[in-house]
Amino acid sequence: MQLSTMDLDTFSQASLLGFAALTAYILTLLPTNLRIVFPLTRKTGFPQWLLKYRRVIGLLSFFLAVLHGFIFFKQRNFDLFDIKTYFVYFQGVSSFIILTLLAITSNDWSVKRLKKNWKKLQILTYLAMFLVTWHIWDKMAGHWTYLTPVGIAAITATIVLFLGRVLIDRQSRQQQNQPK
Repeated sequence: MQLSTMDLDTFSQASLLGFAALTAYILTLLPTNLRIVFPLTRKTGFPQWLLKYRRVIGLLSFFLAVLHGFIFFKQRNFDLFDIKTYFVYFQGVSSFIILTLLAITSNDWSVKRLKKNWKKLQILTYLAMFLVTWHIWDKMAGHWTYLTPVGIAAITATIVLFLGRVLIDRQSRQQQNQPK
């Protein structure tokens, strides 16, 4: 299906909230990836600014996602006791669970209490990144809004940036482990 021949729907309030949640979520993923993939961005101060406000932006993303899900929940009259609901919305529910864990542990007390496990828990955000992408492709298929291509392009660029970071990290580790 080509985008040029597709009719774009106007966006609903729930779609707008989903897009806003996605935008805030992407902003939480950028600081480390930008610093590693594009080291010159450090001079701009943008990654440092994002890093300073990452926790607040992450919580904003979570609450926007909650509102997004709540509106769809109300509009579509989901049956929470029907297992099919969880299969159909697997990506959204899984992403929501991950974001909930991250939001609950997004405080100084959790960082101190969980220690090294806190960092391991935060790695789940990268799983959520892929689940959210799948969620957008799956749920918006056939009825894209004007925001859908922007959201897909933004999350895809973020994934490419993340994969670049993983590649650079791997190369750095290999160089450090080589005998001199």
